Amino acid sequence: MTQTLPRALVTGGAGFIGSHLVDRLLADGHEVVVLDNLSTGRLENLAHHRQNPRLVIHRVDVAQHEAIIPFFEGIQWVFHLAALADIVPSMQLPLKYHRANVDGTAAVLEASRAAGVKRFVYAASSSCYGLPDVFPTPETAAIRPMYPYALTKYLGEQYVMHWQQTYRLPCISLRLFNVYGPRSRTSGAYGAVFGVFLAQKLAGKPFTVVGDGSQTRDFTFVTDVASAFVTAARSDIAGEIFNVGSGGTYSVKHLVELLRGEVVHIPKRPGEPDCTFADTTKIARQLNWRPTVPFEEGVRIMLQAIDHWRDAPIWDPQSIAAATRDWFTYLGRPSKP
Repeated sequence: MTQTLPRALVTGGAGFIGSHLVDRLLADGHEVVVLDNLSTGRLENLAHHRQNPRLVIHRVDVAQHEAIIPFFEGIQWVFHLAALADIVPSMQLPLKYHRANVDGTAAVLEASRAAGVKRFVYAASSSCYGLPDVFPTPETAAIRPMYPYALTKYLGEQYVMHWQQTYRLPCISLRLFNVYGPRSRTSGAYGAVFGVFLAQKLAGKPFTVVGDGSQTRDFTFVTDVASAFVTAARSDIAGEIFNVGSGGTYSVKHLVELLRGEVVHIPKRPGEPDCTFADTTKIARQLNWRPTVPFEEGVRIMLQAIDHWRDAPIWDPQSIAAATRDWFTYLGRPSKP
């Protein structure tokens, strides 16, 4: 007798990370329901599954609790990735971010509880650590969100852990570090370094390196992240928070060397860490998850998919300065004792 795999629901499933998670779940044989309001997600990210009868996509705002309840019927696994990202817009529109990232999380949790979901996996953010004191940074590090995006993602995680504690909804939270890979967002606010650099490379423009480029990031390839979500759902562990990282930290200067191009330097930004580096000891020990894509291999894959960024905005020092003005305004002020 063939065992039926759990039906999975992915919020934000048309987005960058979400679409790769849908790829993995479908490849593994699951039926998948996607909820996405397409504010940042793109149906093109799932176009290659258009004829797959095991995928159903609903355009809906997950913060609308009553509207999403019917879609949870018969769902065993929920992966909650729907969120608004980016630093500067979160400072400009904090209530919009609270609604999407906090109210949306509460709505999805309640719909999951009512449906008797067996596993709930939340996409948390390593930005909750702010400017860490310890590297690699463990899950026990101080929480210091520096801007509303980081705060709202952390508050969402607190809701997840509270639903685990109070309602016994089996939850796991994954704090993701600097995810990159094909299909990362190409439009909207000034954002992740990979998208900025690849659009600049296509246009023959210099890479806009913040500071001297010695800052390092725990660049984690998106298929490794999708694997972490599936591994978490398959486990019988609940009520835990795990870092998801690459096992290393890599300088922007090294990234530029791999991409090959001219460089122009722009001012270092306040509230931005010199290093992000996940301590992944806990997830390796408890879930037996480890990343498999080396950084150099990930960059090679990105270069192969570079045409994805052909229509992306091309940033230069002047447009970046305009886009990040509020960053310096709000985070550049000394805090009062």
